[in-house]
Amino acid sequence: MTTYIAHFTASHRIVQVQQNSIFVWQQESGEVDLELLSEKIRREAATPFFRLLAGQEFPLTEADMQVKVHRTEPY
Repeated sequence: MTTYIAHFTASHRIVQVQQNSIFVWQQESGEVDLELLSEKIRREAATPFFRLLAGQEFPLTEADMQVKVHRTEPY
């Protein structure tokens, strides 16, 4: 297993704040699939971030979020 780090930004269609952060994960050595990584970041980092900002009263859907991975490298 290799540990990787990625720099990403996430935005939401309604919430007017952009998340600019890093994400660390492990995978077998090889090519990083950016589409799969974007989905993983959306589920594990962006969704909790935007739900925290929006609060309990405002339901958020993952379909309204966009994740852009800027750079990845072994950590």
